Amino acid sequence: MVVPWRTIGVMVLVLIGAGSVWQFQDWRYGKQLADQARLQAETLNQLTQVAATAQQAEQNKRLALEQRLAAREKNHFEKMTDAQKNQDRLRDRLATADVRLSVLIDATDAAKACGVPTTPGSSGVDHAALRARLDPAHAQRIVAITGEGDRGLIALRACQAYVNELRLISD
Repeated sequence: MVVPWRTIGVMVLVLIGAGSVWQFQDWRYGKQLADQARLQAETLNQLTQVAATAQQAEQNKRLALEQRLAAREKNHFEKMTDAQKNQDRLRDRLATADVRLSVLIDATDAAKACGVPTTPGSSGVDHAALRARLDPAHAQRIVAITGEGDRGLIALRACQAYVNELRLISD
């Protein structure tokens, strides 16, 4: 049997050439894939840094909001405490008769049907206006009602400040 060495040689050269081309393509595509992977990694790194920066900014905003709200809460608590102390002090002074509540009386009404004398007292700051003293129990109830109103107004202001603070964040 005759071995066609020429055909085998050509086949070997073709196989070597194909293998070389294959290896060359592998190197070329491998380099391209490595470049793409590097660019993708850089892009992902940049996106991660941008996201981290945005997250830090949001955390800073939230921390600032929490600090402002805590300061407002402290201010609200102080106002409520002060109002309660003032009300307690006034109630104590009313109970000890240190202070008495009185109301102004219209002089024309006093002359008509009220049994209050028309002559003014010797002391007062209303320039001789007619006044009637209230019973201490009624005065205490009035102080309690006004105290509740004061606390309600303080709470309303605190709620409005809270809503305004949140509105500033959303704008």
